[in-house]
Amino acid sequence: MTANPIAGTVASLMPRARTELAELVAFRSVADPAVYPRSECEGAAEWVAGALRGEGFKDVAVLETPDGTQSVYGLLPGPEDAPTVLLYAHYDVQPLGDEDAWLTPPFELTERAGRWYGRGAADCKGGVLMHLLALRALKANGGVPVNVKVIVEGSEEQGTGGLERYAEAHPELLAADAVVIGDAGNFRVGLPTVTATLRGMTLLRVRIDTLEGNLHSGQFGGAAPDALAALVRVLDSLRAEDGSTTVDGLADDAVWEGLEYAEADFRKDAKVLDGVGLIGHGSVADRIWARPAVTVLGIDCPPVVGATPSVQAHARATVSLRVPPGQDAAAATELLAAHLEARTPWGARVSVEQIGQGQAFRADTSSPAYAAMADAMRVAYPGQDMQVAGQGGSIPLCNTLAALYPEAEILLIGLSEPEAQIHAVNESVSPEELERLSVAEAHFLVNYAASRGV
Repeated sequence: MTANPIAGTVASLMPRARTELAELVAFRSVADPAVYPRSECEGAAEWVAGALRGEGFKDVAVLETPDGTQSVYGLLPGPEDAPTVLLYAHYDVQPLGDEDAWLTPPFELTERAGRWYGRGAADCKGGVLMHLLALRALKANGGVPVNVKVIVEGSEEQGTGGLERYAEAHPELLAADAVVIGDAGNFRVGLPTVTATLRGMTLLRVRIDTLEGNLHSGQFGGAAPDALAALVRVLDSLRAEDGSTTVDGLADDAVWEGLEYAEADFRKDAKVLDGVGLIGHGSVADRIWARPAVTVLGIDCPPVVGATPSVQAHARATVSLRVPPGQDAAAATELLAAHLEARTPWGARVSVEQIGQGQAFRADTSSPAYAAMADAMRVAYPGQDMQVAGQGGSIPLCNTLAALYPEAEILLIGLSEPEAQIHAVNESVSPEELERLSVAEAHFLVNYAASRGV
């Protein structure tokens, strides 16, 4: 890393950052009270609020959002007539998945082979620390040259839209000239990257009923309609023979223009087993950044252990559809629901419930803020030019902010590079990336202020 005062300050603050990230990771802040008590999210929110107060933020507030979760807001005033930059992260995390597959306790930040492991370490509690490090470095080197607003969401992973609805009801709260979303990631470790597009998403729960109750499979099997078999047939209809997504009426032929993703690199990043083929057609970038992708997130059915010889009367599944830029998530939701209903066999009763939705996002990479970030990235990553990539994931707030503040420049950076394994077991963050991106964000704020004549 290029020697400069900001970089030196960030480096000196890394031990403190590790301690603080450990404190934040310790909160089991899954925004679903059926998984962990609400108090875990409330504790994380209070931690963030305390950290902002400790940095001199004004108007720090724990906001009660319409979905029943909490987001944390604060304002750090800058020089008179300085532009305003909104910094975003979220403190809520994904559930653990197979807890037995974690090599170290998931809510205990643990260092292994140079990385820090723990749920939320990269996605996105590390993003909270990235913002704090950047601001602390600026305060130690002449001050923060812009007005800074920070918003840390409490239900991003659930997709329930609490912060989006709150922002729409209080449009002045998050108004800014530029927005840095700290919830994306570099294309790979050491390669500075901004994310230009995000797929949107819709989340549906489908239930199929065929009988008043389960039946003995020997006595009734062969004629009695099996709800689980009907559900399997419906879910299978969502994929073509090559595995690509097929929702009736939904286009799946868009082409990605930009940074390409070599298939060999993708296989390594995704840890695809030897001999197992990738699904879909077109380039890897087409498939994960430019086209819709369906995933069955869960099925309610009897576990193998303890299963009885029964024809199932009821079955349900949660289905996610990632929606690429250029396609409307609400329209995609209607198409997916209609597909599920139309493909249900045997006259079985089917009901579809929408439980989440967010629009896709495309940034204007020609804006002055992107030039300021490119210069900042070159300082933080000597010899590397900033790359522009897509991301298959969804951050619904981006479209809300773009609609509320059409003149704002929105950038996406973050710590979720492939080795981080976000949403999976053994999630981790690279402390080197945390350090470099904190330096980049600090320099960006300096550059952006200069570009606005401050």
